[in-house]
Parts: sequence; structure tokens; C-alpha cells
Amino acid sequence: MFEGVMTALVTPFRGGQIDEPALRALVERQIDAGIDGLVPCGSTGESATLSHDEHDRVIEIVVEAAAGRVPVVAGTGSNNTEEAIRLTRHAKEAGVSGALLISPYYNKPTQAGLVAHYEAIARACELPLIVYNIPGRTASNILPETLAQLAQLEYVVGVKESCGDLDQIAHVVTRCSDDFTVLSGDDALTLPLLSVGGDGVISTSANVAPAEMLELVRAFRSGDAARALAVHQRLMPLFDALFCETNPIPVKAALALLGLVDDEIRLPLTAISQPNRDALQVVLKELGLA
Repeated sequence: MFEGVMTALVTPFRGGQIDEPALRALVERQIDAGIDGLVPCGSTGESATLSHDEHDRVIEIVVEAAAGRVPVVAGTGSNNTEEAIRLTRHAKEAGVSGALLISPYYNKPTQAGLVAHYEAIARACELPLIVYNIPGRTASNILPETLAQLAQLEYVVGVKESCGDLDQIAHVVTRCSDDFTVLSGDDALTLPLLSVGGDGVISTSANVAPAEMLELVRAFRSGDAARALAVHQRLMPLFDALFCETNPIPVKAALALLGLVDDEIRLPLTAISQPNRDALQVVLKELGLA
């Protein structure tokens, strides 16, 4: 259902508040580039430090700005199942096409608990859901056999895989039906994921280089693996630079260097170090982005 390149949008701030004009401008920039979808309020969108009112408002802004031109898949996950249901219901009311739900963090549920969590949300919300597996942030890993169970649930339509294990991802692709979408959550693993049967990426780097990420994915999916590899190799320095510190510190710094947002990030995250900022600026210039 959701394929290609979807951008995990940053949330721009100004003076401690959501910078609504900047967020709307980011949406326009993405749509002008031809992006396949937008994902507000994920890890890249600093959802962990948004109040519930801010979280709701960011989704509303992105839906309004996109105006039906591309799908909006809102991050609505929580380690509290009832809270995830509330967030997802609001996103549905706001007009999203689907929701991205990080697996419950800190609680460390069993595999059976993970299935029950997503089943409860799907049943309560009746909205297409993408599971988000990122063990490095949640301390629990959704195993391929569990994802195969989840893929059988009505409304669970795909997974964003950030486990970092290509063998595990290949088993997910093999175990799940063809209509279950498998998306990369790691930009540098987009091409390898496509090569084992994945469907695209929810990308941090697309905030900075949407056209380039689209070129990579579309080249591979059109059968031009050599061109896709060349784009992947050209973008590797950008991938390295955008993940040199905790996401979204570097990508926000990059967008600030491009003059698109204020260089403002919320505690406990802090501004990028000066050496990494300098290195990031060099990469942007070498790729012709700045």
C-alpha cells in the first residue's frame, strides 16, 4: 500500500514552538520533489518531546499542507496501548492515510504482547497501520515469525524495519505475503533491502535530498540496478554525515545549513558538535546540495 520513498519529516521549532510556516514549506519542498509520502511525528520528528497537543497539531498541519497530493502516514506509537489508540484515532480524524506505530519501548513486551498491542490498535482504529521495528530505541525486537502473524491482521499493512539485520529482514520478506509492505528504516540499507524484495524506505535523508533518494529507489525498481548502486554509493557520505550523532540532530543541522529551518532541537538532544557540523557542510557542498 505504501511504497517507494516516504520522508520522515523533521519538526521545525522556533522559540520553543512549532514553526508552522517552516513545516508547511518543508511539505511543499517534498511534494515538489515528487516524494511518495510523508511521515510526521516519527523519531526524526522528535515525537518523544512533543506534547499531545503539539503532536496532534503537527499531523493536522502536514495533512492540510499535503492536501491529498501524497499519502500522510502519521507516527502515533506509544508504549501505552491506550495512548497509541488515542493518537491514532486523532490522526485518522485529521485525515491521514495510515499510521506508523513504533513497538512499545521500555516495557519490553513479549512477542505475544507485541501481537496483542497491534491487534488492539487495529481493532480500535480501523486504519492502515505500519509496524515500526527499531530495537535500538525500544529494547525489543519484533521477530520475523511475529511479523508474519501481524501481517495476517486486518489493517496491519507493512513494517518499517530498522533492526539493522539484513538476514532478519530477508526472512520477514519471505514469511509475509506479497501485499505486506517492507520498508527500510535505515537509509544506508535501502538498496540492500530492495535487493531482498523490500518495497522502499521511510527516509531521514530525504529531508535533505528527496530527489536523490527517489532516484535510488526508482532506478532499482525499474530494473536499473547499476544506476541504483551508483546513486547509493554517491549518497553514502551523506548517510554517514546524517547519522554521525543521534537522529535527528544532524538532519536538523543540515536543513538549517540549507536555510530551511532554525537550528533548534529539544532537550535532551543538543546541537550538533562543531566538527560534525563542518563535516556535514562539506558533504552538502560536495553533493551539490548547498
